[in-house]
Amino acid sequence: MHDEVTAALLCALRQPGRSPGRLLLTGWFSFRDGEATAGDVLAQRHASAELTRAGIRHDTAWSPGFRPGELSLETARPEAYDTVLFVCGPVHGPQVTALHARFRACRRLAAGVSVVDPADPAATGFHEIIARDGTAAPARRDLAATAAAGPLPPVAGVVLSRGQGEYGARRRHEEVNARLTGWLAGKDCARLSADTRLAADDWRLCTTAEQFLALVSRCDLVVTTRLHGLVLALRTGTPVIAVDPVAGGAKVGAQARAVGWPALVDAGALSEEVLDHWWRWALSGAGRLAAARHSVR
Repeated sequence: MHDEVTAALLCALRQPGRSPGRLLLTGWFSFRDGEATAGDVLAQRHASAELTRAGIRHDTAWSPGFRPGELSLETARPEAYDTVLFVCGPVHGPQVTALHARFRACRRLAAGVSVVDPADPAATGFHEIIARDGTAAPARRDLAATAAAGPLPPVAGVVLSRGQGEYGARRRHEEVNARLTGWLAGKDCARLSADTRLAADDWRLCTTAEQFLALVSRCDLVVTTRLHGLVLALRTGTPVIAVDPVAGGAKVGAQARAVGWPALVDAGALSEEVLDHWWRWALSGAGRLAAARHSVR
């Protein structure tokens, strides 16, 4: 069954004499200087699936900063489309107004959007708006709420050390952190940056040790260059990939050996192949079982 917004959209698209020949699907994810939020992308996925189901030929315009090489507003030829559909986000501001100007010859619809100011040219430029909020009509459910989604990837806590000047010339922290974060950027996971430092005046940091333990206990694994990133994650039974950022090894490596934790990588041996090996192991039954043996209940 269609949600209310989708049903109204398909009704608008199928009006006699107005059935689209080819439609361009757009949103804030299309603007070079816009942003692609998780909600925007799920709304696009939902709209695209419904258009396909309805037999409506369409393309999606993506921001070149988000999906380089894909069709963009700049490379989409206005004459190739008779309809433009804008989904999710506010219909507000100069970027949306510019969309109307570029595709002035097309019929322009918006669905699942917020109307901030009904008099804004960004809003008045649409031939029809099926809003989720901001109009006299009752608020409607957001398109992202029912979009298809795949299996959820693992959550990786990332606990990095950036100081430790006491190690002098043996420090490899900057190089190790850059290689680790570059590697993590390519993994299909939800990355959660965490810090063992506690503070009462910074909402981004934990205030108590128990708060930090609660945080890492909810991760599927932790990647760390800090000794206590290793110790406290294992205390909660969370698998860890520990990387010693000091040339020749220091306290991270010593602690891993002291507790018999195998997923240890020395700064000089850091490579994607080694990290990938321990990633697979940490998320496997063997890795989870090994971490469970270290937990303090």
